Amino acid sequence: MPSAADETSANHRDLKAQLEILTTEAFRPELSGIDRLPTLDIARLMNTEDTTVPTAVARRLPEIAAAIDAVAERMARGGRLVYCGAGTPGRLGVLDASECPPTFNTDPTQVVGLIAGGPPAMVTSVEGAEDSRELAAKDLDALRLTAADTVVGVSASGRTPYALGAVEHAHARGALTIGLSCNENSPLAAAADHGIEIVVGPELITGSTRLKAGTAQKLVLNMLSTITMIRLGKTYGNLMVDVRASNEKLRARSRRIVALATGAGDDEIERALAATDGEVKNAILTILGGVDGPTASRLLQQTDGHLRAALTAATTTDR
Repeated sequence: MPSAADETSANHRDLKAQLEILTTEAFRPELSGIDRLPTLDIARLMNTEDTTVPTAVARRLPEIAAAIDAVAERMARGGRLVYCGAGTPGRLGVLDASECPPTFNTDPTQVVGLIAGGPPAMVTSVEGAEDSRELAAKDLDALRLTAADTVVGVSASGRTPYALGAVEHAHARGALTIGLSCNENSPLAAAADHGIEIVVGPELITGSTRLKAGTAQKLVLNMLSTITMIRLGKTYGNLMVDVRASNEKLRARSRRIVALATGAGDDEIERALAATDGEVKNAILTILGGVDGPTASRLLQQTDGHLRAALTAATTTDR
C-alpha cells in the first residue's frame, strides 16, 4: 500500500505533467535573458505581448455573444450573475461584480463575485482554497442558487478545482454555466453550457497568468456584464442612464447625461431630476415623453426599465 509520502510525490508529478502541457505555462527560451535588457526594451516587449490579447478575444466573439444572450435571458427573469474563481481570476470576478452597482444601479446581490478563500483572498493567498471543489459548492449553496442564475467559472488553466467545482455544482442545480479559460480543450469549458477559451499563448514571465491571461479574462468579463446590462435596458444608446444622482459627482454626471439624451436646457433638466428624485432614466422620460414623474416611473416599471420602450408607450398611447 502506497505511503502518504508516495501519494504526495505522485500528485506532484501529475501536477507537473499537467502544467507542462498547458499553453499558458509554456516556457519561452527566447526571453530567458529578459532581466538583462534595458527597462525600456522590457516595456516594449510587454506592450507588444499585450497587443495580441484583443485578437485572441476576437476569435471567440461568437461564443461570447451566445453566452451573453443566455445570461441576459436569465437575468431578465430575475436571475443573478455569479463569478467564481481563485487567485487572479477570482479577484477579477469580484472587481467586475463590484463595479456593476455604481455603473448600472444594480442591486449588489444581482452580480456577485466569489473568490476561493473568501474576502481575505482578495489581498493574500489562502492556502489550498483553489484546490477545493467542495468549497465552491458550499459558497454557491450560501447564495441559495436557483435555475434562473448564471455561474461563470473563471480559470486561466481551465483546470482549477474551485472554478470547475462551481460550474459542475451550478449545472447540477439547473443554473446556466459558463467556463472562461485560456487553454484549449479545458475541462472547465467541457463542463459548462458555454465554454469560452481565449488562447493568448505563453506569458512573458513563465506561468504568471495575471498577465495576458488576466487581461483576456478582464476583457471578457467586461463584455459579459456590460452587454448584458445593455440588453437589460440599463443604457440608452451608449449613455449610462440607470444612475441616481446621490452625490455631487453623480449629480454633475447625471445632468450631463440628461442633456446629451434630450438636448434640454439646464433649468428643464434640474426640474426633471427634482421631479424624479434624481433618477436619470426617469428624468429623460419626463422630458422626451412629456410625462410627469409618477407616470415616468409607472411606464418604466411596465417596460422592465427599458427606456426606449417606455418612450414609445409615452408617445403612442393614451396615458
